[in-house]
Amino acid sequence: MNLTFSMIAQALVFLAFIAFTIKFVWPPMLRAIETRQKTIADGLAAADQGRKSLEVSAKQADEEINAARARAAEILGQAEKRAAQMIEAAKEAAREESGREKAAAKAEIEQDVSRARETLREQVASLAVAGAEKILRREVNAQSHVELLSQLKKEL
Repeated sequence: MNLTFSMIAQALVFLAFIAFTIKFVWPPMLRAIETRQKTIADGLAAADQGRKSLEVSAKQADEEINAARARAAEILGQAEKRAAQMIEAAKEAAREESGREKAAAKAEIEQDVSRARETLREQVASLAVAGAEKILRREVNAQSHVELLSQLKKEL
C-alpha cells in the first residue's frame, strides 16, 4: 500500500471519528458538564445562602440573649427592690407591734400599781382602825364609821 493512501485513509477515518464524536459523544458530555457546573453553582449559592442565614441567626441569637440578660437584670432589680420593701414593711410592723406591747405593758403596770395602792390603802386603813381600836380599847363599829374609813383611804 501506498503511504499517501494510508495517510489519507487515516485522515478520513480521523475526520469521521471527529464528526462522530462531535455529533454523538460531545453533546451528552457537554450536558453532563453543564449539569455538573449548575449543581456546583447551586451548591455554592446554597452554601453562601446558608452562611448568610447562619450569620443572621447568630445575630438574632445574640440579640435575644442580650434581651434576656437585660430582662433578667430588670427582674433581679425588681426582686431586690421588693425584698427591701418587704424588709422595711416587716421592720415597721415590728415597731408597731413593739409600741402596742409597750403600751399594753404600761397599762398593765399602771393597773397593778393602782391595785397595789388600793390594797395598801385598805391595809393601812385596817391598821389605822386596829391601832385606833387598841388606843381606845374598845371596838370601832365599822358600819357606823364607813364614811370616816373611806375618807381615810382617800387621804392615804
